Amino acid sequence: MELRKIDLRNFRNYEEISLTFDPGVNLIVGQNAQGKTNLIEAVAYLGSGRSFRAQKQAELIRFGADFADIEGEIFSQERNQTLRWVLFGGGRPRQLWRNGAKKKTAADISGVMSTVLFCPEDLMVLKSGASARRRLGDSALCQLRPNYDAALAEYNRILEQKSRILKDHFDNPAVLEILPEYNARLCQVGALLISYRARFYDSLGLEAAKFHSQFSGGKEEFRLQYRTVSTVSDPFVSVMQLTEDLKAHLESHYRAELESGLCLTGPHKDDFEVSLSGIDLKAYGSQGQTRTAAISLKLAQRELYRREFGEEPVLLLDDVLSELDPARQDFVLNHIKTGQVFITCCEPGKFTELGKTIHIENGMIL
Repeated sequence: MELRKIDLRNFRNYEEISLTFDPGVNLIVGQNAQGKTNLIEAVAYLGSGRSFRAQKQAELIRFGADFADIEGEIFSQERNQTLRWVLFGGGRPRQLWRNGAKKKTAADISGVMSTVLFCPEDLMVLKSGASARRRLGDSALCQLRPNYDAALAEYNRILEQKSRILKDHFDNPAVLEILPEYNARLCQVGALLISYRARFYDSLGLEAAKFHSQFSGGKEEFRLQYRTVSTVSDPFVSVMQLTEDLKAHLESHYRAELESGLCLTGPHKDDFEVSLSGIDLKAYGSQGQTRTAAISLKLAQRELYRREFGEEPVLLLDDVLSELDPARQDFVLNHIKTGQVFITCCEPGKFTELGKTIHIENGMIL
């Protein structure tokens, strides 16, 4: 899997650029706020249709422009392919093309160019709040399983509508008549999310344990535990049974949700925990252990993608190496000797022996 060329128009701070890339390591250098991360974001968006920074599509469009255009030439699935996204402001739907044919959703380009992103925030994700870990899992699963992407979007849509009902019922009690319908649908879609997540986190934890064992010299045992609502005793049971488990949980929180006007429980509160030799990493892990475990998770994610699609995903390291001590830098670099890699860095001379170097200044290629 290789991104050979990318063309950007009006994306973030890029007015118009065209870049070709090395099939191995591509080192993107420049001072802060010049556009290095914007380029990484464009590469990630090209393959997934998702931004790891922006909440709204309009944020990706260059100030003063009406649209943004991202187009790439990719070699994957044993052939040359093209992907193109055109993004609009003002709520107008984006457009997607694959090999010149217009497509409807990101699910239509699954496996064309999967990416694994690693940024400084990910180094401490295991010490952060649950929402950061959910984003990590959701981002990975949306690329691995297009049906999960659709289910997650549907769940969030229903959750938003339920939240509106809970807020409005104080002034208009009649809206509660349709609440059972939304709860039932939330349980059905939520059960799908739990089923997907349980299997993903199980595979991710097993693979991450292998990397962490290498890093620690076998001194620490890595274990990942998925956490969902308390009525789900076994997340690997059938989706039908998970639906019933979720119904029981929502029923037990019905009165509390009405009184608070908030959606208090459900898969939107899910989390996962990591322990090292039985010790909770979030509560007791050192900064070094936390960073090592996070690196193991990202390398494991890359391995799961390779196993699923039969190709190495494109690895994006956004200023992460500068955050690591020499031993951890070496560990990461020793595990990225295959596949295509993009590395952003502020220090031009630090990794000059790696592949192709691209200098960026104020949205321009020097």
